[in-house]
Amino acid sequence: MLSISDDYHLYLKLEKSLSNNTIEAYERDLQKLSSYLADAHVSFEEATMAVLRDFIIEISSLGIHPRSQARILSSIKSFYHFLIYRNILDNDPTELLESPKIGLRLPEVLSLREIDEIVAAIDLSKPEGQRNKTIIEVLYGSGLRVSELIGLQLSKLYIEEGYMLVEGKGSKQRLVPLSSQALKQIELWKIDRNILNIKKGQEDLLFLNRRGMKLTRDMIFKIVKDLAIMAGIRKNVSPHTFRHSFATHLLENGANLRAIQQLLGHESITTTELYTHMDVHFLRKTVLDCHPFYKKKLSD
Repeated sequence: MLSISDDYHLYLKLEKSLSNNTIEAYERDLQKLSSYLADAHVSFEEATMAVLRDFIIEISSLGIHPRSQARILSSIKSFYHFLIYRNILDNDPTELLESPKIGLRLPEVLSLREIDEIVAAIDLSKPEGQRNKTIIEVLYGSGLRVSELIGLQLSKLYIEEGYMLVEGKGSKQRLVPLSSQALKQIELWKIDRNILNIKKGQEDLLFLNRRGMKLTRDMIFKIVKDLAIMAGIRKNVSPHTFRHSFATHLLENGANLRAIQQLLGHESITTTELYTHMDVHFLRKTVLDCHPFYKKKLSD
């Protein structure tokens, strides 16, 4: 018979179709609660709302950021929903627990000039140069998540039609357009890719390392951070920064929010609506920079 933790793992993987990274995050958060309850000699099934509230207060007192607190609470709520679902509990002790107020955190965004500077920092004379240029073009040109980028398959690139089939969160697939620039860079990278000694089982992956194996998330993060440093950009740049920049630049140029939602693979429009807050800042800057009344004020 499976333990509760093993059963929960399978539930997240098979029934909720969550990615391995998300499952690991849920289980890490649950381990924090498990340690706290063990010290209090209380089992998961015995934990009351008061006990769980004390746990939240304790992690807050440790100086954990409210956003991380909210994530931990979300993981705990998910676990107790599972216990109800499996008929292990009749009542949910997390039902009335409230998340800490975390406020709105606007993602870091790169300007077009900064993106051009990052691309210009790539040394195309190096074996990985063309690959890295293609990675940046696809990240920014299509707004992919890292997991989607490293999982891109040659068989799901429709070059003539100008789009690709991407597998996102929960194994959900969506069609994403490829820009003419991205298509050009992919074709150039395929020339270099074809001379690699590609390992068995990796033949269909678009992006590979120099040993012919699948790139890791950590490697993509390193590539992006190193290029940003070489370009002299002081912002905290990650692969996700290109995704945020993709969405923000589309919105700034009049793209429909629903279209952006589909392109990003957001299940809920509320996730995409974060970018409307960023657009408010853009609009305000536009007024201040371009409206004749404000320009006159600045020159007075």
